[in-house]
Amino acid sequence: CISVKERKSRMLKKKKESVNYLDQIPRISIPKWEVLEDGLVEVTVENKGFFNVIAQKCFHRPRTSYIKLDEYGSCVFQQIDGEKSIYEIGQILEQTHEGASNQLYERLSAYFETLRRLHYIQFH
Repeated sequence: CISVKERKSRMLKKKKESVNYLDQIPRISIPKWEVLEDGLVEVTVENKGFFNVIAQKCFHRPRTSYIKLDEYGSCVFQQIDGEKSIYEIGQILEQTHEGASNQLYERLSAYFETLRRLHYIQFH
């Protein structure tokens, strides 16, 4: 049985070891994406797996999805190189798009979390 004091000590140690989200360095983990003529990024995703096969056969869903990112998303996605942190990418976005500065890092964190959840990026 662990004492309350020891438990609090362990929790504080974990908090000290936690990394600031903006300091994380993203890396693209999807194999197919391209910059289109209009400067926007298009991500190509194969719909694999059991449920996707059923959806393709029963509901005539496509085997491959083409996802076109908006202007801000494309700018951010093109900056992901495995060397820049989320904070540095935010600085670039702020310099290139004047309207992006309103709640920039909250929105950028949410965007990166969505990309991570969809397995488009990984952090290292």
